Amino acid sequence: MEHLGFPTETVVIFVVTVALSLFLDLFAHKRDTDVTLKSACLWSVFWVVVSVAFGIYLYVHHGSEMASLFFTGYVLEKVLSVDNMFLIMAVFSWFSIPNEYRHRVLYWGVLGAIVFRAVFVAIGTGLLSFGPYVEVLFAAMVAYTGFMMLKKGEQKDEIEDYSSHIAFRGVKRIFPMWPRLHGHDFFLTRKHAEEEAARLGLSVEGMGRRAAFVATPLFLCLAVIEVSDVMFAFDSVPAVIAVSREPLIIYSAMIFAILGLRSLYFVLEAMSRYLVHLEKAVIVLLFFIAAKLLLSALKHAFDFGFELSPHVSLVVVLAVLAVGIIASIVDAPKGGKRGA
Repeated sequence: MEHLGFPTETVVIFVVTVALSLFLDLFAHKRDTDVTLKSACLWSVFWVVVSVAFGIYLYVHHGSEMASLFFTGYVLEKVLSVDNMFLIMAVFSWFSIPNEYRHRVLYWGVLGAIVFRAVFVAIGTGLLSFGPYVEVLFAAMVAYTGFMMLKKGEQKDEIEDYSSHIAFRGVKRIFPMWPRLHGHDFFLTRKHAEEEAARLGLSVEGMGRRAAFVATPLFLCLAVIEVSDVMFAFDSVPAVIAVSREPLIIYSAMIFAILGLRSLYFVLEAMSRYLVHLEKAVIVLLFFIAAKLLLSALKHAFDFGFELSPHVSLVVVLAVLAVGIIASIVDAPKGGKRGA
């Protein structure tokens, strides 16, 4: 019996591998703590090893052609999704999410990505018509975040009350919201929120009248990250579908690439604590990503302008990061090491 073009055994092995790996990831990061550089590197290696192991399984049981298609789709998805790593960094900065909560947000973000990518694979490119509008929205947000990071410099202002945050003001009209972070919680019961509001002297405006639960800004951040993943799927899904028509090959390549890329995010974040000029490189890349999104939107909507190829984009990202790392190493005697 076959499912998704492959025997049931192969589908089960894929599902079990991903499920067990995610469980290990959740168990290893069950506490709200910063992800260290060593831990981030080890988990990045772990996801690469798991991906390669699945590719070897395909080679042994389904031949070199299936394995080759899997690795081609895996690498392509990685390259096409690199921009999303910097957009996630911009979203976290925009919401001023503390480092200790970021793994939790990305973990649940991965689960959402698994669902949304399945939807994209199922319906093909049917959602592409929304792409240009979403790209313009995120281009503006990324550029704004770049300006704010450039303006703040070394300052890392935390947001205590989100009542005046533009995202909060827009969402509270249609969804009940709590204006402050509440640990790592995504939701509060209405009763608890009302008790907290009375204790802190906060207004209950924006919490709705009949809602049983209210969302925290951490959930709002998660929702924006999920939308960003969907946006980048506009480009990556059709590209990977072009590599293979086998649903399991397409889907498994995407999922393993996404899982590894989210871990790689923490490598970059941890490195920025030690390399004094890496943050400047990230700011440059945020403006680059914003420009790329805007050009892509113009091309898709009006067939005007041009799109940068994934290879050019990857070269720019690697070159800018390399300059930031080298500058930090050269300047190490003067700048020293930032606190972890």
